[in-house]
Amino acid sequence: MGMSSISVKEASRNAYPKTLLSIVAYVGGLALFLILASTLLVSQPIGSTVRGYFYGVDGSKNIESDSSFSSTDSELSHIANAFRDGGKPNLAVLGDRGNVISQYADNSSSASAGGDSKGTLTESDPWDKKESLDSIQLSEQHIESQDKNELLDSIQPHPEVMKEEYGSKTSSSNATSQVNPPVSSNNEQPQLNKSVESSANTTNSSQDIEDSGCDLYRGKWVHDSTGPLYTNNSCPVLTQMQNCQGNGRPDKDYENWRWKPSQCDLPRFDPKKFLELMRGKTLAFIGDSVARNQMESMLCILWQFEVPKNRGNRKMQRYYFRSTSTMIVRIWSSWLVHQTPEPFDFAPAGVVKLHLDKPDEGFMEHIMGFDVIVLSSGHWFAKQSVYITNNEIVGGQLWWPDNTKQKKIDNIEAFGISVETILTALGTHPNYTGLTIVRSFSPDHYEGGAWNTGGSCTGKVKPALEGELVENGFTNIMHEKQVTGFNRAMEKKNNKSKLKLMDITEAFSYRHDGHPGPYRNPDPNKVTTRGPDGRPPPQDCLHWCMPGPVDTWNELVLETIRREFHNR
Repeated sequence: MGMSSISVKEASRNAYPKTLLSIVAYVGGLALFLILASTLLVSQPIGSTVRGYFYGVDGSKNIESDSSFSSTDSELSHIANAFRDGGKPNLAVLGDRGNVISQYADNSSSASAGGDSKGTLTESDPWDKKESLDSIQLSEQHIESQDKNELLDSIQPHPEVMKEEYGSKTSSSNATSQVNPPVSSNNEQPQLNKSVESSANTTNSSQDIEDSGCDLYRGKWVHDSTGPLYTNNSCPVLTQMQNCQGNGRPDKDYENWRWKPSQCDLPRFDPKKFLELMRGKTLAFIGDSVARNQMESMLCILWQFEVPKNRGNRKMQRYYFRSTSTMIVRIWSSWLVHQTPEPFDFAPAGVVKLHLDKPDEGFMEHIMGFDVIVLSSGHWFAKQSVYITNNEIVGGQLWWPDNTKQKKIDNIEAFGISVETILTALGTHPNYTGLTIVRSFSPDHYEGGAWNTGGSCTGKVKPALEGELVENGFTNIMHEKQVTGFNRAMEKKNNKSKLKLMDITEAFSYRHDGHPGPYRNPDPNKVTTRGPDGRPPPQDCLHWCMPGPVDTWNELVLETIRREFHNR
């Protein structure tokens, strides 16, 4: 009995150490698990992961709240249920946020934010009246000026800009209209150049375009009942004098003609494709008011897909598209060469002096921040100016006070020299590697006189037929000088940049119907018909209605960029 009792006690004492060791082991393992779990949660917060999944943004990056990114409980529930069930959220329910969500639902690339003279946007065209100038200034949203160094830094979509953009509020969307889908091909046979044709379905085979290097500028205008990519009511940046429908123009069919190259198809502008091609890049429109016309057309098209953030100032209009860190820029440069109002030799102060052999430094200092540049110039050479080369006055336009001195060049020759100068400067710049697109001279359609001598485009409602085409000698010679200047610059080019001529002059000579004409302002009492003496009303036959033929220029820009980036 005694021996049995002792054995039990000894057995109990021997069991204690084993039990204690087990407890210590369990506690140690639990502690290690908690430490590892805590470390993981600190480095990757659950809330951040969820927000990153649904919104494409890490919540740890301190995003400011904004109505465009603040989802209601019902929207969050809709998103969660859709993903849980293996489907996609209804983008119509989500509104503007649907654009962001859809990128993750489709497993596509994530929306990562990232990357006149000398600066004034006050434009005074010889074709624009005071009310037009006022409307331009009202339509351009300016912010306070920055110094040049700050401006140059802010142009380039570097990682610092990406971080800055995700730390700032987004622009809320007011435009919800969708871009029209491409029209299917009807397999038309190639036609002769300079022809106009009516077609219910415009050819648009992406397969043909992808493999084609055809001439985009020889073809015909075909009728497309699909209509334009936007309306005058769906674009808030449209300058009033190009808002033909808003200004009372009664006909609308001029919006329904598309350009069809003879050997291939020109696709309708695809905003998503454009923004993907331009991911992290900057496109700059540089030049006169026609450059503004084209830039606003580009913005109006893109606006239907994504509302950009206005980051511009008085020196430079800049619109930032967060989904792909794409920047659209416009810089005013009426002649593209250096100009000064100061006295020079026998030319007095006040008259603009153009140094035809020096590029405009107002935009040249920014070109290293541009990946694509679209140039527009020519029409300002009809304005009063003095021409200087090699520090010598060699000619003038609407100015020449000393008949004893011989003019060496006129405004047409001056334009040719200016083209060669600016393109040579871009083609030989040691640090510029971008793509320069030279949009050829935009034809005006003043018939029966010039802009200030009774010229008119009143009553033109469809593209001109071959027999209706009115040859414009000034347009033809300006185009010739521009092409010559382009070719000479190509011979001098020695850097890694690309130089392309977007030769729209001949094709657009048929679009006399695409100008505002007398519908250049919203005045309900404006004169729109010829008077009893046959005199036409004041009108604009130089700029282009929006929407209208000008949108084709940006389809050509997109195809030029696609070909260039594809070749690279």
